[in-house]
Amino acid sequence: IKVMTGYHPWTMERSPTLHAFVPILADGAKWMGYFPKQRVFFSLGGFGDPVSEKEGFASYDYQVATRIGWLPIASVEEKTLWHVAVMGRIGKPDEGRITLRSRPEDSQAPFFVETPSITSNSAGTAGFETYYRKGPWLFGGEFDWENVDTPTGRDLGFWGADCVGTWILTGETRGYNARAGIFEPVSPDRPVFEGGPGAWEAVLHFSYIDLDSRSINGGKLFRMTPMVNWYLSDNARFEFAY
Repeated sequence: IKVMTGYHPWTMERSPTLHAFVPILADGAKWMGYFPKQRVFFSLGGFGDPVSEKEGFASYDYQVATRIGWLPIASVEEKTLWHVAVMGRIGKPDEGRITLRSRPEDSQAPFFVETPSITSNSAGTAGFETYYRKGPWLFGGEFDWENVDTPTGRDLGFWGADCVGTWILTGETRGYNARAGIFEPVSPDRPVFEGGPGAWEAVLHFSYIDLDSRSINGGKLFRMTPMVNWYLSDNARFEFAY
């Protein structure tokens, strides 16, 4: 979900885990590839902060990230897809210190979970993701583990996950970009601006993050979000969330 454009996913915002563990990557280079016959995609990137050093999101001096995935099932005729991928990331926190924190899937809210500043010269993330799509139905989720090296030699471990189930009531199938290994937004078969009902999608999303490890108490957060998305067209969408 972190790779997708911010307004394309089915939820209002990305999960707290992705916000806390996977930073924005700015200055660097990325190599992406896709093998159609094997249905395997990959990406590898190296990033620094020579230009973005003063930006608030530049929380690492440098880092390397990779992601590789496979589509065990990819049938266009049956509108069936099974997506599996793993990722890894390692880097040096900015100025040798790192703080993990996140909002509750609400960019206007304060930070609900937050660790104190931790002395560390190395931190990284390992992640697993899987999604299954069958016509208008989609189920799946992601699990991430954050490891932080400390001068004491006792590593800190934090983790989080999210899972989701969606159903497009009007029968559309959410698109998928195999080259990038990401889902695309819902495109209504009959847009509202052409006299149709648009596309209606029911969503139930669960997310959890645990920022407690050893003597670090960053807090835990669980959230369940039922919502309905109304796609008026390819470019307009209303979200009704509780």
